[in-house]
Amino acid sequence: MNTAYDFTKLDEGRTVYVRPVEISDLPEDLQEQMTGSGTVYAVHRADGERLALVKDRQMAFILARQNDFAPVTVH
Repeated sequence: MNTAYDFTKLDEGRTVYVRPVEISDLPEDLQEQMTGSGTVYAVHRADGERLALVKDRQMAFILARQNDFAPVTVH
């Protein structure tokens, strides 16, 4: 069954995207604030604005939900 869905009705303002970020890929001033090397998780709005960087994926989802956002994973 092929039924068209009107995606314009989605509330994009409440959706945020969680993705892994290598610390080495961050700007130097942010790298200096991170301990060690490895991966942190970024929470972004639909327009690409970074809202937060957190230590782990679970924390990113908790943070988003506590602020009434709907988090989804981006690869």
